[in-house]
Amino acid sequence: MKENVEKRVAGLFLVMLAVLAYVAWSSVHHIKENIKDKDWVNHTHDVIIHAQDILSYLHAGDAALRTYLITGDERDKQGYRVAYSTMVERLDQAVALTRSGAEEQPVQQRFLELQNLISNRIDVARSTVQAREKGGLEAVRQLFGARPDVESINKIERSVNNLVTTENGLLTQRDQQLHLQAQATKTTVYFGLVVDFALVVLVGWLMRNDLALRRKAAQALEEANEQLEAKVQQRTAELVKTNQSLKQENLERRWSHQALDHQLRYNQLIINSISELVIVISRALNISRINPAVVQQTSWEPQDLISQSIEKILHFPPPLSGDDSQNPLTAAMRDGRQMHDRPAQLLTRSGKPMPVLCSLTPLHDQDKIVGAVVTMRAQAAVPQPTSS
Repeated sequence: MKENVEKRVAGLFLVMLAVLAYVAWSSVHHIKENIKDKDWVNHTHDVIIHAQDILSYLHAGDAALRTYLITGDERDKQGYRVAYSTMVERLDQAVALTRSGAEEQPVQQRFLELQNLISNRIDVARSTVQAREKGGLEAVRQLFGARPDVESINKIERSVNNLVTTENGLLTQRDQQLHLQAQATKTTVYFGLVVDFALVVLVGWLMRNDLALRRKAAQALEEANEQLEAKVQQRTAELVKTNQSLKQENLERRWSHQALDHQLRYNQLIINSISELVIVISRALNISRINPAVVQQTSWEPQDLISQSIEKILHFPPPLSGDDSQNPLTAAMRDGRQMHDRPAQLLTRSGKPMPVLCSLTPLHDQDKIVGAVVTMRAQAAVPQPTSS
């Protein structure tokens, strides 16, 4: 009888070990698969982020290009070049990300097609800039009239949106696979725990009091199972936390780009809504921007004044005393001080002088003065004495 009990106990222990081995192997296997899938998800998120960055920098470059075509300001020209250069850099990084693996070949092919579209777009932008530099806005209008370039931007947007949609679909499929693997791991662990517990109860019933030592061993095995389950749960929690962190980082990047675009748009709207005449000048007194109030009250168009000296249209009366004949704007910018309500004459396009009160606020870049904002408001005409 004792030998039969020992054989049964030995057989039961063999079954318990087999179940534990299967649970351990299955858990480790699923953990490795989860890690591999997580790496794939991170890689796919990187591809999506690069694709979205390409589209963002394309829009930023086009906005700067349009501004340059209107104003002719070299800073806007440099802005569109920087945005396009960053867009090409993101595209090259995306192509490099999709070079490994056979399943990446369709995505890489789409990026290569996108590369051709972006190359054509850059060529069109260069030809537009050359037309602006040589013939001004009229040459740009003729170029757009002969060859409008709207379809190429739409093609790029559709290509990027289709690529992002495809990648998001793959992410959804992989998330479903991860969920199924997690459920399989959970089921395997619970099944192993249930079987082991039943075997421990059976061994205890067979061995009774004389198998107390073996009961302790079974308890040790239970604790090992619980530790294994805790490690699996801890690893799963780490994977979920990492995924949430990546999603949060992606949202923060998108919000930062949107906040910058909104800030630039709000600044432009604020300047345009001011009823006073606002002229932005460089340190050399060249006009770089004007608001709509200048156009309405003087009939000057932006292309007539941009890059011209403000002294062409704004004249100050000579000082009543002293020998200082320097332009008050130059003196104020040199000293880095503000000027308030200085009487002056603003020439309209018809040549008629308009009395204004002129104010100046210097623009600082760190410790250097790079320009100024000149604001003017109409001054009531002072009646001249008449001789009898």
